[in-house]
Amino acid sequence: MMNFTTHPFDAGDDDRFHEECGVFGVFGAQNAAALTALGLHALQHRGQEAAGICAFDGTQFSTERHVGLVDDNFTKPSVIARLPGDRAIGHNRYSTTGGAGIRNIQPLFAEFAGGGFAVAHNGNLTNAMTLQKELQRRGSIFQSTSDTETILHLIATSSRGPLVDRVIDALHRIEGAYSLVCISEKKLIGCRDPLGIRPLVLGDINGATVVASETCALDIIGARFVREVEPGEMVVITEDGIESLRPFGAQGSQRSRFCIFEYVYFARPDSVHKGTSVYNVRKRIGAELAREMPVDADVVVPVPDSGVPSAIGFAEASGIPFDLGIIRNHYVGRTFIEPSDSIRNMGVKLKHNANRAVIAGKRVVLVDDSIVRGTTSLKIVQMVRDAGAREVHMRIASPPTTDSCFYGVDTPEKGKLLASRMSIAEMANYINVDSLSFLSIDGLYRAVGEARRNNEMPQYCDACFTGDYPTVLTDRNGNSNVRQLSLLSDVS
Repeated sequence: MMNFTTHPFDAGDDDRFHEECGVFGVFGAQNAAALTALGLHALQHRGQEAAGICAFDGTQFSTERHVGLVDDNFTKPSVIARLPGDRAIGHNRYSTTGGAGIRNIQPLFAEFAGGGFAVAHNGNLTNAMTLQKELQRRGSIFQSTSDTETILHLIATSSRGPLVDRVIDALHRIEGAYSLVCISEKKLIGCRDPLGIRPLVLGDINGATVVASETCALDIIGARFVREVEPGEMVVITEDGIESLRPFGAQGSQRSRFCIFEYVYFARPDSVHKGTSVYNVRKRIGAELAREMPVDADVVVPVPDSGVPSAIGFAEASGIPFDLGIIRNHYVGRTFIEPSDSIRNMGVKLKHNANRAVIAGKRVVLVDDSIVRGTTSLKIVQMVRDAGAREVHMRIASPPTTDSCFYGVDTPEKGKLLASRMSIAEMANYINVDSLSFLSIDGLYRAVGEARRNNEMPQYCDACFTGDYPTVLTDRNGNSNVRQLSLLSDVS
């Protein structure tokens, strides 16, 4: 989706799941934009394509939206000075629906009849195309190709009166996964979809309220974690305090389907989700993998950086020594070099290099979080073999990725996922390893604290591993039900 020529070449990243986006909002702090920039910096891992901040100073809204990293655009005092006010929202973007470009960078802002309104969205609306066509037939004119703009139009065209009621009316029309942060002249609003697929947390800093995708964004500004925004909950923050609303009625009390891949890869390891340390879950994943798929070897080597905690857990459970057999160069992930075929072939070596002193003559266990297309795994294995490894065994800290995600994660189409078209034995032969094993789905559930996966009512969204796509349908009266997403023709 990163199809515009000014985007820096990120070597090797075409074979990873790309993060869904990160959102941040603060209400009641005089340095709101600066706090938002810091929060976005902590959430940079969730989207590196673009970033934006919208602030309100009691009189007017100000917005800055830029292609590139937070540090490249929001560290200059002159930029923050253009964003005055005690409330602001921000967004880190990796495009899923709508593609790349300035017009799709969030937050998106609109002037409604009752005043200005800005929204930032983490997730993906699975019925966005249908809604956009309906709105266009009624006269709406879209300025972007982002599904987030659909939310703005639904609010603007709602027949309800107060702003909060119009937002709720819009939420009853959309399907898919979303965590939203919005600001108006008097309110900061945060909400999660009824299944809580995407994360959102509440914090407090010196009496100001913070809403963010992950707890690591609270830590960077010294905010106190208060609680998670519950699935199906809307929090409305004003000068009078925080009001909690349940626009989906009884649906809000139904078991959530939080994205289990947050624990595997997306979330920062120092974040906490559902009361559980992401880092500890990843170590438990590695331990489960060692128990399920043992191997005789001399050294456990993580594929950095995402494979490190699971590799530590694997080593502790197996008794095989852990060592850094692959060194990551953190300074060349994004480069000015034009992505010619020869440079693309160097992509892995630009970011990783084998540590021959650790690998030569050894039976190596490589631990990684997932296999997507398999091209990166193929190059990593060859690099380790070239460094003198006697055997190479790969252990993957998640089940085989067989299905695409339609809830805000940029994944290849199903036919390009290696596990969807090859058996594990064929995959092992393709990437040239002596053995290849994946964590079982029940092993993954054990690592996050469950006894096993409840196949009748899964505790998490695990569609990328199972093809089990949840979604929620709601009517304008707030009645809702869960069904399987079987028709994906409306997913862009």
